[in-house]
Amino acid sequence: MIKFLLVGLLRDRHRSLFPVTVVSLGVILTTLLYSFMSGMMNDLIDSTSRFDSGHVKIMTSAYHELENQLPNDLALTSTGSLLASLKKSYPGYDWTARIKFAGLLDVPDENGETKSQSPVFGLGVDLLDKSSHEVERLNLRKALIRGRLPEKPGEVLLSDKFARKLALGLNHKVTLVSTSSGGAMAVQNFILCGTVEFGITAMDNGAMIADLSDIRFALEMPDGAGEILGFNKSKFYSSENAGKTAADFNGKFFNPQDKFSPLMLTLEDQNGMGEYIQYADSMGFIIVGIFLIAMSAVLLNAGLMSGIRRYGEVGVRLAMGEPKGHIYKTLIYESVLIGILGSFIGTSIGLLIGYYFQQVGFDISGSLRNSSIMMSNVLRARISLTSFYIGFFPGLIATTLGTALSGIQIFKRQTAQLFKELET
Repeated sequence: MIKFLLVGLLRDRHRSLFPVTVVSLGVILTTLLYSFMSGMMNDLIDSTSRFDSGHVKIMTSAYHELENQLPNDLALTSTGSLLASLKKSYPGYDWTARIKFAGLLDVPDENGETKSQSPVFGLGVDLLDKSSHEVERLNLRKALIRGRLPEKPGEVLLSDKFARKLALGLNHKVTLVSTSSGGAMAVQNFILCGTVEFGITAMDNGAMIADLSDIRFALEMPDGAGEILGFNKSKFYSSENAGKTAADFNGKFFNPQDKFSPLMLTLEDQNGMGEYIQYADSMGFIIVGIFLIAMSAVLLNAGLMSGIRRYGEVGVRLAMGEPKGHIYKTLIYESVLIGILGSFIGTSIGLLIGYYFQQVGFDISGSLRNSSIMMSNVLRARISLTSFYIGFFPGLIATTLGTALSGIQIFKRQTAQLFKELET
């Protein structure tokens, strides 16, 4: 029976070409939308965790309240003992201290006079410690455009776009003017040893990367840090694991009455990331639902048109003694074959296009020109296991449902009326 129906569909393109095309296009669209959305959210989570939030982050509750102002006067102290405790109590995470700072970058000329100045945002990270994973985590080697990575105290990296804006060459002296942890003016000289390009507009517009010990000295923060970040050693963020870790830590160390007590937050607790993640999870179901409804409506209409055109065929089959139920079943079988064929073609094409954009990406730097979002300038799709079936099964269900609804008309038609139509 299946072979008979398949041969019939191949011979009569009016019964198969349009439905297969509609299903294929719908499945392609669904697969691509899901892959792009998955890639965008994955990139946003990855970039945010590496450059800003970590999988979990520890700071004082007072620092957390004014976090956007980078209040290093409210930073953590005695971080050495805290890090040792964290590594012992939570060995599944890689722990690292960081200092975020902002200020003015002064570029002197050959006479030591100011040649140019510009606001700067910076990160003090552990670059010189060989046991640290910060260089790999921030992807500094691949991001390097000119020069080299810092090899000794007093050397810094600047974003390449920022350095060119200031007309800075390698080995040029720059001066950071900022505020110390005590509220006084902090002035420190550095040597530019290299420039980097992260592909993230918020970082490339004016970022400075320095060793943690240099920033501690410049801002008068001995053994201090604005934040301690924890990264799951599996490289992937686990909401459940991060939540348990944060709850356990806060139960031991956080005191609501002490504004300088350490507070641990998960990635979802910061920058509205929890809402973003929930949005991504729900959008997959919304896309499938819209696709199912839209495709069912289109295929219902197509099925009705096909049913009207095939009244003569149905009449002949009834005249030969074929029951209405059997005719209805064969139409359903046909729709299943069409759904499988269309969904397979659509999924295959959608995955191929998605894979292309996963490798090449789509440049959206123009839209992020003035954005502070930690997101790559190149939007990439992401092919996951869900991408293989997110469009396939809805395509199959929509085709079958559309035919099932339109095929009900067979039972409403009287056999005598069909015979009459045959005579004309």
